[in-house]
Amino acid sequence: MAKQDFYEILGVSRSASAEELKRAYRKLAMQYHPDRNPGDKAAEQKFKDINEAYEVLKDEQKRAAYDRYGHAAFEQGRGPGDFGFAGGFAGGFAGGFADIFDEMFGEFMGGRRGAQSGPTRGNDLRYNLEITLEESFRGKQTTIRVPTLVVCDSCRGTGAEAGAQPIACPACRGRGRIRAQQGFFTIERTCPSCQGIGRVIERPCRSCGGQGRVRREKTLSVNIPPGVEDGTRIRLAGEGEVGVRGGSPGDLYIFVSVAPHPIFQRDGANIHCRVPLPITTAALGGVIEVPTVDGTRTRVTVPPGTQTGHQFRLKGKGMTILRSTARGDMFIEAVVETPVNLTKRQQELLREFEKAGESRRTHPESEGFFARVKEFFEDLRE
Repeated sequence: MAKQDFYEILGVSRSASAEELKRAYRKLAMQYHPDRNPGDKAAEQKFKDINEAYEVLKDEQKRAAYDRYGHAAFEQGRGPGDFGFAGGFAGGFAGGFADIFDEMFGEFMGGRRGAQSGPTRGNDLRYNLEITLEESFRGKQTTIRVPTLVVCDSCRGTGAEAGAQPIACPACRGRGRIRAQQGFFTIERTCPSCQGIGRVIERPCRSCGGQGRVRREKTLSVNIPPGVEDGTRIRLAGEGEVGVRGGSPGDLYIFVSVAPHPIFQRDGANIHCRVPLPITTAALGGVIEVPTVDGTRTRVTVPPGTQTGHQFRLKGKGMTILRSTARGDMFIEAVVETPVNLTKRQQELLREFEKAGESRRTHPESEGFFARVKEFFEDLRE
């Protein structure tokens, strides 16, 4: 049965850009992922086809070979004039020009690549953690649950059933690589039977299917230090996916984001807070109480004639500075509030206030502004 065209599998045109390929792959991979379609063999096969297609098309060299030769570029048995890229999908194009170069010039460059039969380090993982501004100020000890790959308890990571031992691969005789004569070239490529390991498992572990790893949810305790900022990355060494064939585990990276606060705005180690002031307090002066990020309150003296935008600095009332006992400052910005829903008596009092202030400069900014406006129009008339 002829294989389906890779471009058709991803649903893109042959001129699709790398970004278009990536978007199409992500959409389809999410749709047909085995975790979303348990027990659906058709979805499982579709997921494998999608991955195979993308692995080829995302690589410029592999894509160029596929565009020219189609699936034959990755099959055995092509003649020397066709640049036969032996080795199937996993070792395909990478086992073409690269292996030819190694075969011809490897000795002059320090020897050929060896079989990749050693341990392989596990993948790193990412975990997004959102905390409040107060938790950022105080620090936090929390517990997270991370889905990851851990060592299979049944086989202890060997991939074989209890008592069974891996044997040398009969295809490559344990070397992890095989040679094939193609025209004038002798091409050495990764063994497709053992994938370069050099050993095969005759009786694979039933719990992990021979992988030596199983997917589990791991519970971890995480310490968020006081003063941590939005976007901080915390590394937990060795808490990523377990490695293959006894390889070391990857790392877990926790990306911390600080949620917006309804009252405070953070600027590094400083805290900003906009406080509305009644017009009477702003005009006559007074004392107000404002909250702080540490959960306490502090008193602020407002001088008479305070205007919108006036700032009051409270030293040492800001955020904790990371890896320090010091704190930043807090800045209170005054916002003078105009009264609404006035009674008749209040309106009368304001008119009396306005009339009584006609002979004095009670509003210097507005009086100065309109004086400049008057001069501006007079200049235009001239």
